[in-house]
Amino acid sequence: MYKKFCKSLAIIFSSYVFLSYAKGALAIVKPSDSPNNPFGIHILDENDIEDAANLVNSEGGDWGYVTLVIRKDERDPKKWQKVFDKLREKHLIPIVRVATRQQNDGWEKPSLDEIDGWVSFLNSLNWVVKNRYVVVGNEPNHAKEWGGEINPEEYADYLIKFSIKLRERGSDFFVLPAGLDASAPNNSEHMSESTFLKRMFNRNNNVFDYIDGWTSHSYPNPNFSGSVSDEGRGSLKTYEWEMNLLKNLNVDKKFPIFITETGWAHNADYSKRGYFNEDTVASYLRYAYKTVWNDKRIVAVTPFVLNYQSSPFDIFSWKKREGQGFYDFYYEVQKIPKIKGLPVQINSGRIISILIPPAIRSEGKLLGIAYIENTGQSIWERDKSLLIKVNNESIEIKPISYFEDIVPKDKSLVFFNKVN
Repeated sequence: MYKKFCKSLAIIFSSYVFLSYAKGALAIVKPSDSPNNPFGIHILDENDIEDAANLVNSEGGDWGYVTLVIRKDERDPKKWQKVFDKLREKHLIPIVRVATRQQNDGWEKPSLDEIDGWVSFLNSLNWVVKNRYVVVGNEPNHAKEWGGEINPEEYADYLIKFSIKLRERGSDFFVLPAGLDASAPNNSEHMSESTFLKRMFNRNNNVFDYIDGWTSHSYPNPNFSGSVSDEGRGSLKTYEWEMNLLKNLNVDKKFPIFITETGWAHNADYSKRGYFNEDTVASYLRYAYKTVWNDKRIVAVTPFVLNYQSSPFDIFSWKKREGQGFYDFYYEVQKIPKIKGLPVQINSGRIISILIPPAIRSEGKLLGIAYIENTGQSIWERDKSLLIKVNNESIEIKPISYFEDIVPKDKSLVFFNKVN
């Protein structure tokens, strides 16, 4: 009798794992469908993950965001899986911007032929949450970001092909376009965002059907020193101006917004250029989070940048030089009350063997012991139950308390029982 039940249980559990991937797992989730913590930060080094978590998950917050960059010459799956595992541990959702490699004073032009390599790499990783956020490129309306030239038509082709290839491998890839420099003029080195978007649209009027959200670089300009109350192009509300641009192109799709770059330049040494001191930046950030970035369309705000100690981006760094701590605005943002995010994660497992059928009585239940592999994204916390339903039957799984938490790919013993 027990053998028959255990065999049925293994079949049921295996069926659940298959169905979770085949039907429910591979589809993006609307970030607004569950509680979302929009606080985030841009990081350039995995060593800054803990400081990022202490910032965006403070004061009641959980599951904030980090924007990070992966270059094509550093696509080491082992390295990045370790980074993702640490982000998982610290409850940080990654927004990954794909980049080429530095060339002269700029960046190499992306190649259509390299997209397959990118997709294979990105798909090889066990991501932190179900939505796999990928930003395709960076400010291609700057010549230095596109191999020394500006070509909206090429970027449109690249974005479309990248999106198609990602979706062929997994429909839970959440595709985001490159953030554009809204303050750029029209000259030999730059193209205005409005002109760039119009030419992308003229290349293919369905181009924006291939993205799932909108990336905005809503910097307070001019000179990264604009007022917190400014509106329109070149302000903290650049994203609203961008939504109007799309509307004027007859793009009716309602995009969730990801502000992956924003923030004020600071540093007393640069006061002659009009940059603010840290107290002013702190007050501006408090105001922005309260009255500007509380827009329900905004999924994440990841100011640039947590830690950068050399020119030219040290004027944006939230961290001071080694051993000097953080600027005051880091601590001010840390003190702002936040939301406990609850992002969707793929939760699946594989029963390797059933050691003891349900025969151990505990709290009115008959429990068995099974050896299980965590094949999903979530960390199974010890002594916390997971309820898995299959048709009209449910299986309750509870990691045994004196073992460690069960992280993805790990195997461990759990209690289990059939729930009627």
